[in-house]
Amino acid sequence: MNAHNSKNPSDKSHWHILGGLLAGTIVGVIANLSVGENESAKEFLAFAIDGVAHPIGQIFLRMLFIVVVPLVFASLASGVASLGDLGKLGRMGSRTLLFFLITSSFAAALGIFLLGVVQPGAGFDEEARKTLMASYSSATAELGMKKNVQPTSIIGIVNYVLDNFLPRNMMKAFTEMQMVPIIMFALFVGAALTKIQTERRDVMMKWLDALTEAMVKIVGFAMKLAPYAVFCLIFSVTARFGLDLLQKLGMYVILILGGYAIVLLLFYPILIKFLAKRNPVEYLKGAIPIMVTAFSTSSSNATLPTTIRVSEENLGIRPSVAGFVLPLGATMNMNGTALFEGGVVLFISQVFGVELTLGQQLFVVALAVLSAIGTAGVPGASLPLLMIILAQVNVPPDGIAIILGVDRLLDMGRTVINVMGDVVCAGYVEDFERQEEARNKQ
Repeated sequence: MNAHNSKNPSDKSHWHILGGLLAGTIVGVIANLSVGENESAKEFLAFAIDGVAHPIGQIFLRMLFIVVVPLVFASLASGVASLGDLGKLGRMGSRTLLFFLITSSFAAALGIFLLGVVQPGAGFDEEARKTLMASYSSATAELGMKKNVQPTSIIGIVNYVLDNFLPRNMMKAFTEMQMVPIIMFALFVGAALTKIQTERRDVMMKWLDALTEAMVKIVGFAMKLAPYAVFCLIFSVTARFGLDLLQKLGMYVILILGGYAIVLLLFYPILIKFLAKRNPVEYLKGAIPIMVTAFSTSSSNATLPTTIRVSEENLGIRPSVAGFVLPLGATMNMNGTALFEGGVVLFISQVFGVELTLGQQLFVVALAVLSAIGTAGVPGASLPLLMIILAQVNVPPDGIAIILGVDRLLDMGRTVINVMGDVVCAGYVEDFERQEEARNKQ
């Protein structure tokens, strides 16, 4: 069977998930519009959101989250060990990281360009700004507390990097889902396996592969709940913020979503066509289950099990490539986050009347790329780092309160861009490795 054309019949379920997505959006907006100023109706809606919809959505998310750590460790360690040659690991790793860096830089620059050309913040209503700042001041304060744990001195930065990449206690990293050290440890284990006796390596790889397969089966269980869980997740979002907030921030939301669309429907297809040497329409169509899961969960980590399964079964990505590129991408490749951060910094600077020079805008691109790499793959993780970027270019960090109300909607979109960037990169690395193997056989 041609791996590129292999399909999993169960992937038809993504139409049911899309149905849940659409139904949740419609019901949520209607519910928000219906309650009006009726206090009893507001209380009932709050109960429906927090007491019913939220728990059901959380069951689905947690079933995905519980498999992330064992899946990332097992698939990455096995993927590296199966390469057999550390030179091959270096070649694959360098191309993967270069792809991440270039695509994230393009995305951040695109976000700044779109918001810079249209300038939606320049005519932003002063009354709306005060209202939004007041409404989300407590949430901003919480983000500020998270922001303050970041290092400020050179020595602090060095220790911070060491603690995040090579902590003393790996068990703590596993229990707290610190993905960067888990990935580093998996890379070391996989590299070490290439250096031990073949018999022992094979035993360990069988165990790792069996663990990966078991985690993917758990994802299959979770996906049976997906249509109902997605309905609840989207209902919770749309019923809370409704249309009024979208109207106040309408042009900002449209521009950010437009940037996502440019990356997904124009930039990625070009990369798929010329780097992965695949048909962009077929490739994106095969990845629909990944996009639906990413949109509904707002988490690269929660989507990772689905990303690996669908990439291998629908897109013909070999386990050795998928097991290396996709976990790495879920932690380090955040194109959607980079676009969002670049755009938000410009928008908030416009609202507060802070003029950013070209040099400062380029500085924002660099910071957006670096902070996107350091962003955890969970909902809303980019916001504390975004406050640091704002402060670096003399824009009030508390100004982030203006966009908090619609962030979950934009978070859903940028997670799709983040995850699909990993999938496109996997296609590119897969094609390159196949060509390299063909050249070696000649």
